[in-house]
Amino acid sequence: MAKKTSSRLPKRKGEYTYRGKTVAELQALDADEFIGMLPARERRTLKRGYTEGRKDVVQQLKDGKDNLRTHYRDIIIFPEMVGKNVEVYNGKSFVAFEIQPEMIGHRFGEFAPTRSRVSHGSAGVGATRSSKFVPLK
Repeated sequence: MAKKTSSRLPKRKGEYTYRGKTVAELQALDADEFIGMLPARERRTLKRGYTEGRKDVVQQLKDGKDNLRTHYRDIIIFPEMVGKNVEVYNGKSFVAFEIQPEMIGHRFGEFAPTRSRVSHGSAGVGATRSSKFVPLK
């Protein structure tokens, strides 16, 4: 049975472009040209450099490893990573997702939420003044 991956992104009309370039054009760029297209925060992070562990994860993805598990949530997604399956730790479990073209320039942690949605139940007997006198069945 195939592993189900979550796709939180809407379906796109036509081919995806990032700053006017298609995915194939982005993959043809060298690293410095692509880094120049990123927003300032991502540019600064990449210019300062990754630690050895982060470099290993990025290199494994560029080499073609699929189904990679990592705790590093701050790795920026490059065009070479499109189509790879990644599992990122959210503090409790690993969240699996496939890297889509729309994810280029974002970080792994954005697709593995750490906080789940809270849905509160109804108030119990005695929780409010009016429910104090509700007869129990």
